[in-house]
Amino acid sequence: MSEGCSHDCGNCGEDCASRDMHVKPHELSKIKKVIGVVSGKGGVGKSLTTAMLAVTAQRNGFRTAVLDADITGPSVPKMFGVHEKATGTELGILPVESKTGIRMMSMNLLLEDETEPVIWRGPVIAGAVLQFWTDVIWDEVDYMFVDMPPGTGDVPLSIYQSVPLDGIIVVTTPQELVSMIVKKAVVMAEKLNIPVLGVVENMSYVLCPDCGKKIEIFGKSRAEEFAASLGVKAVARVPFDAALAKCADEGLIELYEGDYADGLFKAIE
Repeated sequence: MSEGCSHDCGNCGEDCASRDMHVKPHELSKIKKVIGVVSGKGGVGKSLTTAMLAVTAQRNGFRTAVLDADITGPSVPKMFGVHEKATGTELGILPVESKTGIRMMSMNLLLEDETEPVIWRGPVIAGAVLQFWTDVIWDEVDYMFVDMPPGTGDVPLSIYQSVPLDGIIVVTTPQELVSMIVKKAVVMAEKLNIPVLGVVENMSYVLCPDCGKKIEIFGKSRAEEFAASLGVKAVARVPFDAALAKCADEGLIELYEGDYADGLFKAIE
């Protein structure tokens, strides 16, 4: 703390020991580890990665939850085949559970029509995400994965400052243009002292159905190089996989048998 500290952490750029803006979860929630899944832009597979990590954690015997913080583009419930609406009691909001017991909260679990757009300004969206953290009775959770909104605006900033993330998983694709944008999200996290735990390169390649050769449609993989620039060793390359896409589209992500996220999960375990 500097000598002239005003104790107004929200408008201060200093990194001091007393700086802590984190908000506590619901009093009936006991959450051990919180991992954010981020990208600098939409459409790179951030939500799919979140779902795969949650499924992997659940398969390994951990009590798992997903907080879908992508308020204007919620897709997590659909991948799990969850369409029922969230309910609540006088104590708080109750998360909805998937077929295997993964707890989740998403904007689409509150809307009457899943296709209805959420046309809100940033502060209102940030407030909704915070309520998912403070008002939902998550109960006991070993791993919570937060599907972060894309970009580096006020909503991701509010989440970083309010939710005590243990680290983030960065999702990118082989294109250099995408890597450049994603790096912005990484730098943002670094400025807020949030460690990068691993890198996922989605749409990394496609396997030839005839000979099994890896075809790198978007060019040579930059996953290892990108991870090295962040000082991260945990890397997962996820190919174009028709079976994975089919499971996600049909709400059967928990039945997908691929192990693309296994090594990544072990790195954050």
